[in-house]
Amino acid sequence: MSRPVILVHGLWHQPEHLAPLVEALADAGVQATAPRLHRGSFEADAAAVQEAVDAAEAAPVLVGHSYGGAVVTDVEGAAHLVYLAAFVPDVGETTASLNGRDGLINAALRVRDDGATEVRPELADQHLYADCTPQQRARARALLVPQASQYRHGSPTRTGWRTTPSTYILCTEDRAVAPATQRRMAERCTSVVELPASHSAYLSRTEEVARIIAEAAEV
Repeated sequence: MSRPVILVHGLWHQPEHLAPLVEALADAGVQATAPRLHRGSFEADAAAVQEAVDAAEAAPVLVGHSYGGAVVTDVEGAAHLVYLAAFVPDVGETTASLNGRDGLINAALRVRDDGATEVRPELADQHLYADCTPQQRARARALLVPQASQYRHGSPTRTGWRTTPSTYILCTEDRAVAPATQRRMAERCTSVVELPASHSAYLSRTEEVARIIAEAAEV
């Protein structure tokens, strides 16, 4: 028997990016869903995930990718937290402050006239999908969306990793969130698994990521 899993995507991404991971988990007998973020603020995103947790039949495993890690940190009621190349903030910390001015992803971004940021298509592969197949890259690039700037400056009001068992999946070839940055944040988690993968290990290492999540979901 397995607990339900809720997958929480990162900035500039959508639930559709996580479809291969949802399918791999289903093949492993684990029910997974991925709520849509970009609700207007960090607080609204956390509320959307909290609603999904509250509606689950049992305490779920929350999986946060990148920015999604900050979101799951702020949510109550999880049985286990999985951080995939993700931010693990304390109260008062933001994804922007943890990644720093020299965060690797910053080189791939441009600011639109409306103040939102977007990933430059010509740099998306290098920073996000370096070890993905050409087909995976093309699909993932097509799904990217602009991101309002305020999301990166939202901070959790609680820290789930202090009271809930957690696993950090550290992607050693990441060019969006530096592996050294991930390693510092991973020290806050109960256990750490390293994968030789890019920022989007849910695409390039789908089966391995699904196996780690499925183990966390075992009852």
